[in-house]
Amino acid sequence: MDKSQRQRGEMTGLKVLIWLLAFFGVVFAVNGVMVKAAISTFGGVETSSSYQAGLKFESEVARAEQQEALRWKVNGHLARDRAGEAVLDITVADAQGQPVGGLTADAKLAHPADERLDHVIALSRSGAGQFHGQDQAQRGQWDLIIDLYRGDKRVFRSQSRVTLQ
Repeated sequence: MDKSQRQRGEMTGLKVLIWLLAFFGVVFAVNGVMVKAAISTFGGVETSSSYQAGLKFESEVARAEQQEALRWKVNGHLARDRAGEAVLDITVADAQGQPVGGLTADAKLAHPADERLDHVIALSRSGAGQFHGQDQAQRGQWDLIIDLYRGDKRVFRSQSRVTLQ
């Protein structure tokens, strides 16, 4: 049978090859788009090494017990000011309610899902056991992490979920 005698819709080996290549071409193209989207939107992991985090677990438990023994009352108030900035005020009092002096503080607004959106809030001491800071942070839920230091040693850590309006 020659080419002129073949029917117009007849399936040939060349047509099967073209359809097969087109099908897998589409599959590879869609996979490429999905991989690019997954990589570009991945904000990070909670911990870079689970093994290292496991090794530090016992020391973190000991730190938490030392922190609990201090019986400090640490209050953080996060709100927006009229200019739209997020304002954080922190007060630190001992078990008797007296301000705790000689401390430095760090604060961070950590985004729950994307660490690329995290904000470090620069704090300044506004009195004994009092700290104040401002930052441009978006609306939404954040993890407010407050670390208090005496010298180079962290003596207190607080982490709480907050909603910033």
